[in-house]
Amino acid sequence: MELKKRYGQRVQRLPLNAGFTCPNRTNGRPGCLFCDETGSGFSTFAGYDIKKQIELMKEKYKKKGITKFIAYFQNYTNTYAPIDILKQIYIQAIDDDIVQLDIATRPDYIDENVLKLLKEISEQYNVSISLDIGLQSANYHTLVKVNRGHTLAEYIYAVNLIKNYGFEVVSHVILNLPGDNMLDVIESAKILSALKVDGVKIHSLYIVEGTIFGEMYKSGKLNICTFDEYVNRVITFLEWLSPHIVIHRLVADPPLNGTLFGNWGKTKSEIILEIEKRLKEKDTYQGKKAKIL
Repeated sequence: MELKKRYGQRVQRLPLNAGFTCPNRTNGRPGCLFCDETGSGFSTFAGYDIKKQIELMKEKYKKKGITKFIAYFQNYTNTYAPIDILKQIYIQAIDDDIVQLDIATRPDYIDENVLKLLKEISEQYNVSISLDIGLQSANYHTLVKVNRGHTLAEYIYAVNLIKNYGFEVVSHVILNLPGDNMLDVIESAKILSALKVDGVKIHSLYIVEGTIFGEMYKSGKLNICTFDEYVNRVITFLEWLSPHIVIHRLVADPPLNGTLFGNWGKTKSEIILEIEKRLKEKDTYQGKKAKIL
């Protein structure tokens, strides 16, 4: 709804795989314990170059009457390359139908050089820029336990830097990481509100093959909260979150293949309906408690 309001029509995100990797998975490092070889992305045409990926996806959506698109660089860390390489990759995604570039990255791989490049591209090609930044948890100890490889301070610094350039910031949080409790959920909402991020994507933890969490899950060493607890965490998070922050999602989309545990066996629609039902039952809403900040 927010995109339709901004651009005057329905706009479709096109998830792209630009062939990046992650600095947290190089030099023998295992990466985040929940992340698999796809780098948290589900691009359909990963074997093609950027222009071809866009062309193939646009063809599908134009049949439905959609004519404006967002190029979403989704897989891995999409600022993890020299500036000249980044420029080549980003520009490949731009054409007359692309109104915005969404770039998913890590908070420790945002700097002035990257943002200057994005500012240049935005002004030269008249496209909006949005950056997806993974926080996952406000609890520093949880970030260490899941091997995120960055700190809370680095996240705060990155968001402030991006805001200085006038770009949109959409943050990602996982509300049921092992070790986190309701106080951590509230703290995450408070931090996002204080930083005035533009949007948030709320994820539920799912477990896939080929991950350290996957091995822990199979050996019974990983505790995942109940569905009821997850719904309560989402509601509490929303209550403490600024009403000005756009909610992009309320639950994750586990991949069709290789998932060991995903969303308590429920569909995305079932989970969203339950969240909406509980909000109504509790007579609560986004931002109800955020005013005390």
